[in-house]
Amino acid sequence: MQIPILYVTAVITDQAVILGILLSILGFVFYSSSLQNKYVVGFYRVIPPLLLCYFLPGIFNSAGVFDGAQSPLPQIGSRYLLPSCLILFLLNLDFKELWSLRKRAGIMFITGTVGIIIGGPFAVWVTALFSPDTVGGVGADAVWRGLGTLAGSWIGGSANQLAVREIVQPSTKLFSAIIAVDVFVAYLWMAVLLYGASRFERIDRWFRADSADVVLLTAKMQQREQQNKRSPEVKDLILMLSFALGGTGLATFLAEPIAIYVQTHHPSLANLSLTNTFFWIILFATLIGIGLSFTSARKLEYAGASKLATVLLYLLIVTIGMQMDIMAISDNLGLFFVGFIWLLFHAVLLFIVGWYFKIPFFYFALGSMANVGGVASASLTASAFHPSLISAAVILCVFSYAIGTYAAWLTALLMQMVSP
Repeated sequence: MQIPILYVTAVITDQAVILGILLSILGFVFYSSSLQNKYVVGFYRVIPPLLLCYFLPGIFNSAGVFDGAQSPLPQIGSRYLLPSCLILFLLNLDFKELWSLRKRAGIMFITGTVGIIIGGPFAVWVTALFSPDTVGGVGADAVWRGLGTLAGSWIGGSANQLAVREIVQPSTKLFSAIIAVDVFVAYLWMAVLLYGASRFERIDRWFRADSADVVLLTAKMQQREQQNKRSPEVKDLILMLSFALGGTGLATFLAEPIAIYVQTHHPSLANLSLTNTFFWIILFATLIGIGLSFTSARKLEYAGASKLATVLLYLLIVTIGMQMDIMAISDNLGLFFVGFIWLLFHAVLLFIVGWYFKIPFFYFALGSMANVGGVASASLTASAFHPSLISAAVILCVFSYAIGTYAAWLTALLMQMVSP
């Protein structure tokens, strides 16, 4: 009986008005973050725009302006926007360029991924030794479920995080706390990498690394960008949406009978989330996006497919944010400790491998941020070395999008095994 009461007491219940508020929040965040006022710039250095896109709708929800739990918008966002943005991101998957990065960048990227997959269970195990309640919980409040979504963010990005959220289904309260851990710890780590980028020559000497191939990569990526970049036409935008939403429809059509079959004949596979329809939707959406990358559809990236995907992703983020409980952040501050241990494990493993193989710091930073930060953070980190290297960051990030959901799902299962 509590849910109807909450719905009645909400100030705004009209979904069109709520959608307008959410889009106004997005417009405010993106406009204000582009201002060059020194106070605004200083504010966004501390509070990243992504965090506001989650928490401003959460503040409205917590204050009773609207009731996110009763709104259909989050469900619409998850079912339509999430698979769509994954398909558009994966249009740019270039296996040829990815293979050319396999040596140094590939080693560091894989090391970073392994660091997240193993680091998560390690952090849970260490924390459970002296504070089992911090990583305990049952049902939807089981902490491993929330940390599983954090693994999705740290192996891919926000789209993977939200996909894993639909699969492991943590409570809204737990997910609210995880978002705070994600943004705070990940952006602190990015700040460390940006500081290192300003002193990369000194770090390369310590690694005994030869950065000649970084110079060649810079020239190659700069030439590629100049040759292919173009302004989008209406036809391009229509094709992008047709591939995104058409692919989402096809993925849903294929996923539902498979999920029903598994639920009916193999119910024990629920522990692996294989009875979850959304798991299969994301799987097929990922395969569709990868398949399209082998066709001429991949040229849509030069007209801004990944930019449209980012727009869809931020629309999804504000709809997810409208369900958040802001006060939940203070309920389990020990989760920040788990996040610190987790990323420390990731960083130490990268340092060991980078030093042993004498790999330039650029590949170290790129391999980490292509996992932990996603496209936006990895691109920003790459640009600190040279703007032309953003393309290399995008290539690795697209691959990270392709594997992130499933690597995070594996990480969540491992954390479940070591949870008290």
